[in-house]
Amino acid sequence: MIRVGVIGYGYWGPVVARNFRGTDGCELVAVCDKSPSLLERARKNCPGVQVTCDAAEVVGSPNIDAVAVITPVWTHFELAKAALENGKHVFVEKPFTSTAAQAEQLIELALSKNLQIMVDHTFLFTGAVRKIRQLIDDGTLGKLYYYDSTRVNLGLFQHDVNVIWDLAPHDLSIVDHVTAETPEFVVATGQTHLNGFEDLAYITIYFTGKMLAHINVNWLSPVKVRTTLIGGEKKMLVWNDLDADEKIKVYDKGAEIKNGSGVYDLLVSYRSGDMWAPKIEQTEALAAEAKYFVHCVSNNVKPFNDGAAGLRVVRMLEAAEKSLKQRGTPVRV
Repeated sequence: MIRVGVIGYGYWGPVVARNFRGTDGCELVAVCDKSPSLLERARKNCPGVQVTCDAAEVVGSPNIDAVAVITPVWTHFELAKAALENGKHVFVEKPFTSTAAQAEQLIELALSKNLQIMVDHTFLFTGAVRKIRQLIDDGTLGKLYYYDSTRVNLGLFQHDVNVIWDLAPHDLSIVDHVTAETPEFVVATGQTHLNGFEDLAYITIYFTGKMLAHINVNWLSPVKVRTTLIGGEKKMLVWNDLDADEKIKVYDKGAEIKNGSGVYDLLVSYRSGDMWAPKIEQTEALAAEAKYFVHCVSNNVKPFNDGAAGLRVVRMLEAAEKSLKQRGTPVRV
């Protein structure tokens, strides 16, 4: 039985606590938050679970095996470090840390103590992303050309990070997980309108191969859009995460060059075939992730969304942030 303590019971904390509480082989032991009203909410939602306003009680408790850190990103490093130093496995909300240096230190600490780190890249556990990974791995899409994502809505405005650190980790973690490409340069542009942080941004990632990723994140959109296009040499894919019935559509469409005797004889051949919508597994992503975390801790298995995966995302975020401040100057990852 893996005994878990959750630190942070704001927006995402109750969902994390509920899923750990409902996972076989796991016991939710404690919930921590500085807000008295949120602690009262935890008492009602989690009867029989210890509630406290002191994080030290959670990370230092001998009755807890793992700590879930569901707090603002600027607090992740100190809380995760304290948990690891006290011999606890850690589950950390995205993004992993505020800097790559912090991520590297936590990875080294976990390794020295033989403890597991899992970064909460929830989308990797959705049926849609699992299917996308399968279609790429089995060669259905062929060589990848691009990943183009629009992740926009009106709000939720954050008060400690900009829209890149809030929304882009989703797509960055997905690109990192489903492709074998290595990022080389990042270009980012954006603008601040309301609360001092950039509320819209455009990120372009150049990989060592010819694949390109473009990510549009925005807190000021009049509509919510969650659409991703993935272009491959053989097939192309559209993922609309807001479509309840057909989240993924695969198109047998593409183009190829047929060589003639000279440059003016180059012919572009277009292919337009069928479209099909593969069956998507309908499970709650966080429930699957909680189950996987318990499995990894119980069996001493390194998760695929480990500290190293979190570090790769943070490095891209840092490069995007630097490029943003330099008005789109390419920054090496």
